[in-house]
Amino acid sequence: MMDDPSTLPPPWAESLLQMTLRPVDRESISGDLLEQYRDSILPSRGSRADLWYIRQVAGFVWRTNGIWALLFAGLCLARTAYDWRVPTTDFAWRSTVSTWSGVATLFAAGAWGAWRSRSFASGVVTAIFTSQVAAVISIAGAALMLALWHDPQTRTAIAGSGGLGEVFLMPFMMIVPAIIVGALGALLGRVLPP
Repeated sequence: MMDDPSTLPPPWAESLLQMTLRPVDRESISGDLLEQYRDSILPSRGSRADLWYIRQVAGFVWRTNGIWALLFAGLCLARTAYDWRVPTTDFAWRSTVSTWSGVATLFAAGAWGAWRSRSFASGVVTAIFTSQVAAVISIAGAALMLALWHDPQTRTAIAGSGGLGEVFLMPFMMIVPAIIVGALGALLGRVLPP
């Protein structure tokens, strides 16, 4: 018997939920959420029921993967603060440390996501989530730092370290390395024993 599409949540949200959950939890959590959606949320909220479901899935995704995003954002903000507060003209050492710290974080996120869910795709999605949520956090943090530190010396340090364009655009560009490095981590996570 086929389910009536009008009683189903958005398929992409259900897929994201399935990728987020451990195999042992998929049927029970997904089923409970679907039952609540159909029995109480859809009748009471109508067309807004999908928003409820998406918020529930976002909560699962955040609780499962948020630590990786916070770690990645922390690395980005630490590098930004260091560049602004301790200016230099030689960025080789800083770039090496921040690049490899970021690579290690994205790799670990991808490996962990794939290992936890037993799904390669989940590892890649975990790394993408990590990079893009971290981008939002990093930009908000950099804006706050700029509000606090906007003296001439800091503005000179900002200009000398790539400018505000780099601070506010580069974090979103991390999706490309997140896909590549996350996929490599996911390969490892997928073959590790549960």
